[in-house]
Amino acid sequence: MPRKSPYQVLLSLEQRTKLETIAHAYTSPYCDVIRAKIALYAADGLDNDQIAARLDTARQIVSKWRKRFFQEGFSSLEERPRRGQPARFSPQNRHRG
Repeated sequence: MPRKSPYQVLLSLEQRTKLETIAHAYTSPYCDVIRAKIALYAADGLDNDQIAARLDTARQIVSKWRKRFFQEGFSSLEERPRRGQPARFSPQNRHRG
């Protein structure tokens, strides 16, 4: 039985338009597209399992981003600084040897 999320996403017309623009732009980074689609599907009333199936991603990921969007709005969709020391080498230079 699907679990009902306590985080009900409600969007204004302006917010929906902005999310749809991100979700359908070919030049948007993949992670931004997925996050925007999660928010849109959540606003359409889909539960986390349905969203995860449509986007072929884990339910836990859907739950995380749904909760963040509910609590923080658009600012939650941006990347946050990660813990730890910054990388010394770029991914391209790691395999040189």
